[in-house]
Amino acid sequence: MQKKIFLCAINNILSGNCSEDCSFCAQSARYKADIDRYKFKPIEQILKEAKIAKEHGALGYCLVTAGKGLDSNKCENIAQITKAIKKEIPNINIIACNGTATKEQLKVLKDAGVDSYNHNLESSQNYYSKICTTHTWQERYNTVVNAKEVGLKICTGGIFGMGESAKDREELIEAIASLKPDSVAINFYIPNPKLPIKSRNIEYKDALAIIEKISKLLKDSKIMVAGGREHIFKSKEQELEMFKAGCNSIVIGNYLTTKGISAKLDRDRLQELGLSIAKDCNA
Repeated sequence: MQKKIFLCAINNILSGNCSEDCSFCAQSARYKADIDRYKFKPIEQILKEAKIAKEHGALGYCLVTAGKGLDSNKCENIAQITKAIKKEIPNINIIACNGTATKEQLKVLKDAGVDSYNHNLESSQNYYSKICTTHTWQERYNTVVNAKEVGLKICTGGIFGMGESAKDREELIEAIASLKPDSVAINFYIPNPKLPIKSRNIEYKDALAIIEKISKLLKDSKIMVAGGREHIFKSKEQELEMFKAGCNSIVIGNYLTTKGISAKLDRDRLQELGLSIAKDCNA
């Protein structure tokens, strides 16, 4: 029986101009990174892009907004967008990724049809204060707990290769596992010349070990390799090892501010590797 791979697509529906100082994020206005910055995309455009993602096999569709967290305007917009997508596209899991959030705000999203909430811990609690000073790691952790308590599925994870130590990585993995998420987002840092973190301190073998450890700890979770995948797993052979290590989900298309692999290329590669694309989120 072929291993099924779950495909997810990201839409950066509100980009840049974030006031936070996360050293790893090009959407922070403080660092003046060369990215597109815009207010909310029109619903018609988001719906068109969602249909394209669905045609490429995406079961998960993530609506991402820049900024520290949810507010009334974002809640209203995400709710409207979710209803529009659900009305026209069957069998799609809407994932909201909108920063820190209260239970009340998350209930609004759930009532509108949002299925999952993604909020990454990003690093260990100990390391986080070295890469962000405008909010705390605990706020991030609490948001994931809030999402779980209102009945949303949760996706959480982090970014590896931001200068952290091996101990930091262990602590991050333990924190992720403590939340018992429905899915885990494993990202690898993509350096940007304008950001304070100038280089990536992780290579293929360490990345593989991280995937393997997380998949063993969270046997019932989807293990998604997202940002930075193509920078770490550069060959067909390395990608096959990534899936063997426990990855069963990938992001297709572009990320928030960086280019990804084309959806067609990913689909072709999966076929070459003898893997199949999941047709149902609950498979």
